[in-house]
Amino acid sequence: MEDYFKYLTHGHEDVNWGLFLNVAGTANILAGSEYPPSGHPKGYHFSWSNGRILQEFQINYITDGEGIMETSSEKYQIKPGMILIIRPNVWHRYRPLKSKGWKEHYIGFQGDFASRLIEKNEQFNKSPVIHIGFNEDILSRFLEVISLVKSERPGYQHVSAGLVIQILGQIVALIKNRNFWDSPIENTIQKSCLMIRDNMYQTLKIKDLAKDLGVNYSLFRKSFKKYTGLSPNQYHLALRIKQASFQLINTNYSIKEISFSLGFCSVFYFSKLYKEKTGMSPSTFRRKYSSSSNRISVSG
Repeated sequence: MEDYFKYLTHGHEDVNWGLFLNVAGTANILAGSEYPPSGHPKGYHFSWSNGRILQEFQINYITDGEGIMETSSEKYQIKPGMILIIRPNVWHRYRPLKSKGWKEHYIGFQGDFASRLIEKNEQFNKSPVIHIGFNEDILSRFLEVISLVKSERPGYQHVSAGLVIQILGQIVALIKNRNFWDSPIENTIQKSCLMIRDNMYQTLKIKDLAKDLGVNYSLFRKSFKKYTGLSPNQYHLALRIKQASFQLINTNYSIKEISFSLGFCSVFYFSKLYKEKTGMSPSTFRRKYSSSSNRISVSG
C-alpha cells in the first residue's frame, strides 16, 4: 500500500459507541528522509527537540526498519515487529534511524471504551513498546482500517472501531501466549483443559490432575493461570457455572437436581457460588432469562 494518512471527523453517535478514530495512516520512511513527513496538522506534527503530547491513544506497528522512541523516563530501541502504544497526555517522541528508515502503520483513537481496554489491561501497562514480530492478521486489520477510512462510507467509524478492538485483543493474546509457543507446558495445559471439561460434572482435585499429567503442582497451577487467566479450580468452576446457566434456561430440572448433577455438595453451596459469579441467585436467573415454553422436558 502507498503512503496514506487521513484525519477524521466524528459525531455524537461515534462518541457514544465508546471508541472512535481520529487518524489512520501508513508510511514507508526511506533512509535519509525527514521525520515526521510534512502534511500533518498542528498537534500531530512535532520536532525531535520538543517531542509532543497527544490527546488520544495511538498504536503504531513498525514492520520494517529501525528507530528509537523516548518518553520522559525511558528510551527504547525500535526493531521490526514492534508496536508503539501512545497514551493521551504522555510526552513522547520517536523516529526512524536516518541510516535505516522504517515502515509504519498507525491508528489514533479515543473513547470511554478505548480507555477501559488499554488503561485496565496490565499487558499494555508494562511498556509502551511491545514486540509481536510480523503478524499477518494484525497487519491486515491495520490495512482494513485504512481502506475503510479512505471510503468513509456510512458506519465506517463503527466497523473501524471493531477492527481496532481486534488488533488490541490479538496483541494481548500474543503477549500472554508467547512464552508457551510449542513448549511442553503448553501441550500439558491444553490437555488439562480437555480433562477438566471431561470432569465438568464432578468435583475435581487439581493436585491429582497435575500428578496424572506428570507435572509439579505449583508450576502447573502458575502456568495454567498465566495461560488461561484463571486458576485450574476457577476454570473448572466457570465451566460448571456456565453449564448450570444453560440448564436453568433450557431444562425443567430443579435447582437441586442441577446442583447435584454438577457435583456440588449442597444446594446452598451451589446457590452461594452461583450468586457470587453471576450476581444473581439461580432462581432469579431462571425467572429473568428462561421461558417455560422453550425448556426441554427432562422429567420421567
